[in-house]
Amino acid sequence: MIINSTELQNNFGKYLMLASQEDIIITRNGTEIAKLTSAKHASTANRSAMAEQVREKAPEYSSDGKKATFEEFLQLHQESEERYEYIDGEIYLLASPRTAHQIALTELFVIFYHFFQGKECTPMIAPYDIELKKSPESFNIVQPDIMFICDLEEKLNEDDYYKGVPSLIVEVLSKSTRRKDMIKKLDLYMSCGVKEYWIVNPDNKEVTVYLFEDKNISNNATYKNNEAVQSFIFEGLSAEIRRIFRI
Repeated sequence: MIINSTELQNNFGKYLMLASQEDIIITRNGTEIAKLTSAKHASTANRSAMAEQVREKAPEYSSDGKKATFEEFLQLHQESEERYEYIDGEIYLLASPRTAHQIALTELFVIFYHFFQGKECTPMIAPYDIELKKSPESFNIVQPDIMFICDLEEKLNEDDYYKGVPSLIVEVLSKSTRRKDMIKKLDLYMSCGVKEYWIVNPDNKEVTVYLFEDKNISNNATYKNNEAVQSFIFEGLSAEIRRIFRI
């Protein structure tokens, strides 16, 4: 990730946390002047670089790294029956997820569906396109695993597409989506007005919840073992870890 020195000064806490997952290059007047990296990354860089390269080529969530215009993405999206996302100018192909992913997704959606019965917010499940903008010119299209929409009727356009920002988003990790969900999507959701983000990890059977305020991480918590995940923004919304990861 590349940012300028002013952005770093104004949001140091945010980028300090992101640096635990990805190197942050700092520029001044367009010139690279420093790099913010974690101690763990520094000691394992050679080893992890090769592993990450392999993961990024996995079929569940693949990109060739080439930039594409939003118009090119829309054309591909309309002409293909495959599922795609468009994040920071790159197109990502989404393939069929694995069993542990789908079980966690199903268990969570059932919990959310019952919790929101009779309430104003509506839980939605992928595939469902969400359009997010970091700036008026920056278009991103994602398909979160689960999203809570609290302004559905207000933000539906004439073609029945939602054009708002979900209050809460859930992503269930796959080995090949880990980097995107934990770095690119975290930054995207934080920057575009999502209030809460759940990262569900079937591999280590943990759920991390982030609370976003003023485009920054204001709180976070990780749940595992016999604990129950708690929402920051929806009082009473919880999910038992053992139920989410029942295999």
